[in-house]
Order: sequence, then C-alpha cells, then structure tokens
Amino acid sequence: MLKNSGFIVLVFGILCCSCDSNRVFDEYKSVPNQWHKDSIISFKVTPPDSTNAYNLFVNLRNTNAYKYSNLFLIVEMSYPNGKTVKDTLEYKMAAPNGELLGTGFTDIKENKLWYKGYNAPFIFNESGEYKINIQHAMRENGQVYGVENLEGITDVGFRVEYTNPN
Repeated sequence: MLKNSGFIVLVFGILCCSCDSNRVFDEYKSVPNQWHKDSIISFKVTPPDSTNAYNLFVNLRNTNAYKYSNLFLIVEMSYPNGKTVKDTLEYKMAAPNGELLGTGFTDIKENKLWYKGYNAPFIFNESGEYKINIQHAMRENGQVYGVENLEGITDVGFRVEYTNPN
C-alpha cells in the first residue's frame, strides 16, 4: 500500500509540473544581492511563428526586503529587423496595508506582470530572434536620482504564452 501511494504522489507531481500547455518561453535570471540601476537583464526569444497571438509577461521573484509599494521598469523589445520599442511600466507590488502581492507561501513572492497582450493579443510579426531588455527605474518620492541598488528582487524573468492553448 505504501508503494502505491508514493507512486501516486510522484505521478501527481509530474502532472502538476507539466500541465503548462500555454508556455512558449519561460526563463529567469538571478539578481545577485541588489539590482543595480544600470544593470540590464536580457532575454532572447525566437517565437515559433509569426501568425499566432501571444501574451507576454515580466516575472519577478522578491523577498520581504522589497520595501516599495510599486515598481517601475523600463522594458525594451528589439525586433529581428531592427525596430525597437521601449516602454516605462509601473506595477503594484504591495497592498495598501503593506503586505506584498504575489504568490508563494514563504517570504519569496512571485509576480506575473503583464507586458504585452492585455489589451489585444501580441503577434510577433517578424520572424527571427527578439531581444528583451529589462531594467528597473525606481525613484524615491521627491528625489531626482534613481535608487542605485534595489533590494529585495531575487530573480527577473520573461514569459511568452499562447493566448489559446494548442
């Protein structure tokens, strides 16, 4: 009986981890200690086609050391044929009571933040490799210069999903 229950738990764990049929690209890069304002985190994505619609996300993992209620990011996408689109984005990171948003049972929270696709699905209309650069743009209230070293962010990721699973 004990062998069967162990096997069932193993199969259930594999099924839970592999049931992500929407995923096209999902990669994280670690941030050592603090995220410096000049540090750019880059991802290279080659979408499978230029006809399907996608949702694009910036994924973040943060700890309780993150002390702000929001997060400003500069996200730049370079297309294969040379076009570049740069966006300054703001995300809510904490509830009004100060509790950090995101999922997770430990002191590490995971946030899946919309980048493109929330208003209308995004189409990679050029075939080839796209480069995504992500940089923080945090400022203290009333300060001209940005936060030099942002504490509490442990990993930055980028995710591409099909809007409709295959």
